[in-house]
Amino acid sequence: MSDFKYTRPDSFPPIVKNLIIINVLVFVAQLTLNITDKIMLYPIQHEAFRPYQIATHMFAHAPNMFFHIVFNMFALWMFGRVLENVWGPQRFLIFYFACGIGAAACHLAVQYFAWENMEAAFAAGNMAKAQSYAGSLGPALGASGAVMGIFAAFAYLFPNTEMFIMFIPFPIKAKWAVLGLAAIDLFGGVANVSGDNVAHFAHLGGAVTGFIIVLIWNKMNKKRFY
Repeated sequence: MSDFKYTRPDSFPPIVKNLIIINVLVFVAQLTLNITDKIMLYPIQHEAFRPYQIATHMFAHAPNMFFHIVFNMFALWMFGRVLENVWGPQRFLIFYFACGIGAAACHLAVQYFAWENMEAAFAAGNMAKAQSYAGSLGPALGASGAVMGIFAAFAYLFPNTEMFIMFIPFPIKAKWAVLGLAAIDLFGGVANVSGDNVAHFAHLGGAVTGFIIVLIWNKMNKKRFY
């Protein structure tokens, strides 16, 4: 006799729900209390950098770009609910914060070297080169790094899931979609296009962190189906 019990997947599991609520509350606080400058993530060498920003920047979004928080929260719900149903709340929460911290670490490391190169260019009198580095040293904010980690894990666990992506008229498998996004971020980060205010290396850091974690978890427990 089998003791198998079917459990209906939760369409809005508790950790995903509470993360979205916290992000929305922080966004409202940003609009009403003007706290954005204090909670977004500055380069380590910047006088406004505070260690707590490594955590707080994950819950802050650009106040003047409503689609920023909408897209991140929709992606968190779309893919995060699947992972939370598979892993359970505790493991998913650990995973989420690990991806966010991994994204911050990658972003800060890249900015650290950009800052050093900027100061070296200033010292050498190469203003054009210094300005090019300075353009990539803006503060970062948003859940995108953690969300990219979620997307990478989803693509690893369910690689052949077909998805429709905006402006693409045919379905794309999750594994190709995440590789495409990673390629775009790698190009954007290396090219350092003027006016591009996306923290591409934070996205990459979150995706790589998520992939490594889920790879390790899968190897540690081969009895699981994912």
